[in-house]
Amino acid sequence: MRRIVTSLAVLILVMFSCSQLVLSQTTQDQKSTGKVVNINTANQSELESLPGIGPSLAKKIMDFRQKNGGFKNPSDLMAVQGIGEKKFEQLKNLISVK
Repeated sequence: MRRIVTSLAVLILVMFSCSQLVLSQTTQDQKSTGKVVNINTANQSELESLPGIGPSLAKKIMDFRQKNGGFKNPSDLMAVQGIGEKKFEQLKNLISVK
């Protein structure tokens, strides 16, 4: 039993490390290409290119900007349900509002 628990813990740690590596690489790729996504004009696909933004969250972003007339500052993105400080920290260098 102890061996199974240890194996599961190692597997979870490896999976977490791999997911962080992929997220880090995506962020680095976007920074190196200079691709910054304008959250006021981006379509569904462009929003989904951001790390941690899937179809549901991209739709929430588009709905929010339509209802509220767009984002004035990048930090306004945290008003969208599902985007907190942690996710915003991952996105802040990859987004713009102009």
